[in-house]
Amino acid sequence: MKLLIITQKVDRNDPILGFFHRWIEKFSESYEKITVICLEKGDYNLPQNVKVLSLGKEKLQAISYKLQTLKKLGYIFNFFRYIWQERKNYDSVFVHMNQEYVLLGGKLWLLLSKKVFMWRNHQAGNFLTDIAAMFCSKVFCTSKYSYTAKYKKTVLMPVGVDTDLFKATIRQLADKSSILFLGRIAPSKNVDVFVEALGILKNQGIIFSANIYGDTLPKDVIYLEKLKLRARELDLDGILKFQAGIPNYQTPAVYSAHEIYVNLSSSGMYDKTIFEAMACGCLTLASNNNLRGQIDGRLIIGKRETEEIAKYLIVALSLSEEEKDKMIKEEITFAETHNLSALFGELYAVISS
Repeated sequence: MKLLIITQKVDRNDPILGFFHRWIEKFSESYEKITVICLEKGDYNLPQNVKVLSLGKEKLQAISYKLQTLKKLGYIFNFFRYIWQERKNYDSVFVHMNQEYVLLGGKLWLLLSKKVFMWRNHQAGNFLTDIAAMFCSKVFCTSKYSYTAKYKKTVLMPVGVDTDLFKATIRQLADKSSILFLGRIAPSKNVDVFVEALGILKNQGIIFSANIYGDTLPKDVIYLEKLKLRARELDLDGILKFQAGIPNYQTPAVYSAHEIYVNLSSSGMYDKTIFEAMACGCLTLASNNNLRGQIDGRLIIGKRETEEIAKYLIVALSLSEEEKDKMIKEEITFAETHNLSALFGELYAVISS
């Protein structure tokens, strides 16, 4: 079988999307030929049966704001050029996250008798998501709270964590009472609520240290500056440090250097970082209802509110070593059920059928 993959970015050094490089590698193990169309490409090293085609964002980023429409037309032109010229090099299409590509290419793929599969895992969606789903043979997501979980054609999938890379055996001696927040810095991640919760811990005289790792999109630069200002107002200087985002393959060492990882994304997202942290043996607290019944309830934050988060952090910091070890072992076992092999075994079974 030959597969066309469409994704936002192919760059193993990207702090947010670098993980998808490993996904492409896994796909290449099961398919004769892989063609990847991405909006932007950077550094990659993929098997010989993988061909990467970029729509050109890395070349056109310098174009002035006044020419943004022209730039988008260039992306669309390249998209149709590639899906047509490569039509004999793929039997099926796997679109990762971006429904826009299904909306653009859906009719042509229907005429070419190409099966379309879309991976979309997010709590938000609209009628355009519904239209995109109509062109798909199957839709994949990991969270039962995702917008796309409502379709009859939707298949719930494992999250897909590389447990050969993210594993507790590489765990270093974590800094005691150290707290980590890692991911894109954006309002949807509730980083501001996390900072406020740390302020409560500081006011109560609780000893801890914290790091926030992540980059921000241009539209959220002001949000990041406000976070740093608020941290100073809460007298968190020397306790909380803001760190730049790092490539996905470098994050295991960061997880392993911290006792506690906090994730405050909505249940509709089911962030992969939750499972990466668990697999590395980092005690993981998350505000995600998908975890209920899977891990200890003391690690599942009920409300994404300052006082609530502070309460859960205080409980986690006060646990005995025996309790921590028991919880960590349970989380590692749970994370293993969402490894890459589990994911790609199920993806291949559905796509190849």
